[in-house]
Amino acid sequence: MTTTAHDITYRLEQKRRVQADFPGPKSLALTERRKAVVAAGVASSVPVFVADADGGIIHDVDGNSFIDLGSGIAVTSVGASDPAVVGAVKEAVEHFTHTCFMVTPYEGYVAVAEQLNRLTPGDHEKRTVLFNSGAEAVENAVKVARLATGRDAVVAFDHAYHGRTNLTMALTAKAMPYKTNFGPFAPEVYRMPMSYPFREENPEITGAEAAKRAITMIEKQIGGEQVAAIIIEPIQGEGGFIVPAEGFLPALAAWAKDKGIVFIADEVQSGFCRTGEWFAVNHEGVIPDIITMAKGIAGGMPLSAITGRADLLDAVHPGGLGGTYGGNPVACAAALASIGSMEQYDLNGRAKHIEEIALGKLRELAAEQSVIGDVRGRGAMLAIELVQAGSKEPNPELTKTVAAACLKEGVIILTCGTYGNVIRLLPPLVISDELLLDGLQVLAAAIKANA
Repeated sequence: MTTTAHDITYRLEQKRRVQADFPGPKSLALTERRKAVVAAGVASSVPVFVADADGGIIHDVDGNSFIDLGSGIAVTSVGASDPAVVGAVKEAVEHFTHTCFMVTPYEGYVAVAEQLNRLTPGDHEKRTVLFNSGAEAVENAVKVARLATGRDAVVAFDHAYHGRTNLTMALTAKAMPYKTNFGPFAPEVYRMPMSYPFREENPEITGAEAAKRAITMIEKQIGGEQVAAIIIEPIQGEGGFIVPAEGFLPALAAWAKDKGIVFIADEVQSGFCRTGEWFAVNHEGVIPDIITMAKGIAGGMPLSAITGRADLLDAVHPGGLGGTYGGNPVACAAALASIGSMEQYDLNGRAKHIEEIALGKLRELAAEQSVIGDVRGRGAMLAIELVQAGSKEPNPELTKTVAAACLKEGVIILTCGTYGNVIRLLPPLVISDELLLDGLQVLAAAIKANA
């Protein structure tokens, strides 16, 4: 075991080590088994099978060790096998795995709701409902908004990603691979322009001005009095880790409040210390009416939630919200332990420290490499947008090449973006400085070698 300066103990050695010929024979054999039984529509970006993971390291079945800069898409923020989470899950599963909260309730669900009501922005009275996935949380937030307001229209934004169910596909902006040939989609969804500072036609446009642009379009195309909800990711995820210009979110939220529109912050990817705050809206003091959560909430166990104003959620009739597995007792135990580890290790502070280390290195690299159009993000939710040298033309080919080059050297990175040209960094918040710096060095070398 090794220990970081933040007193986090790792079970596995925190070093990358890969053989030149990976994927190895065990991963290849499992790949053949997979082809025979798993639908081809389920894709994996890394061609190895995991055997163990801890801290910032993933071990495959052939003995290779990879630096994890993806966290299972922002899920394992406290690490893939945090001792507190593992212990809580073991204890919970020894008692019961399921009873369905809608039949015979249990304390864990209530305790998670208490924690979320405490941690989410605002000191107003709140209510919480637990579900299984981020998409399910988004669906239910929209249901609540429509019922509470008596309106139908929902506003989403360019570059948004909200899930893969029918309604959330309608809310999601990117066609391939999420929407192509899966329609028709849920109606009464309208898309408005996002604040995307790097790609604005007018680079001087402020956040408030970008918000006014969207508001004007809403008023013209829908009418503010017809809108049930505005839903937005405070930092867009799959769309490219887009951080809107300062003032954009507060202006939208203020207008929504004036019009009686429910302002939904989709914090599925950006929540739970990922950006250096419990939630990304905290950076500008925005208080959503409803906030959706998942991913980092439970240390890898499937759990999601919506927390919002009591008057909104309590407007729904008994039985109108729920689900067989929603708020599973084992997942609730994991969430309570995960939140405890976040507070114990000050993972908000740790995310800010990761930002300080990584942004400095990435900006130095950007100053040298004209294929890096933009470096952006907050905390441990950071991105590099790759372009054709000296332009803003997206460069998805280079992005794929860099990701493959990193993997060859034992570093797992994820890509995203409407144009497929963004490298996103989502390291576990418990990653050591040494491992993070090693991963960043590999990434820099891959960009330099292939630019």
